Amino acid sequence: MAFVASPSRATESIGSMLMLVGAVLLALLTLYLVGFDQGALSRSGLYLHELMHDGRHLLGLPCH
Repeated sequence: MAFVASPSRATESIGSMLMLVGAVLLALLTLYLVGFDQGALSRSGLYLHELMHDGRHLLGLPCH
């Protein structure tokens, strides 16, 4: 007879909650970088700045 281990409901719930929290934090970071950064963190050149600038226009956020 073979025993198969299956994760408990609590483990699945914690894993789902961690994935949800991670997704929300990533979404908030992306929103900050695109919407409110205005170049403070994107100092790696004009390419990244222009990408964020176009993202602000795409989302309808004021940028200038």
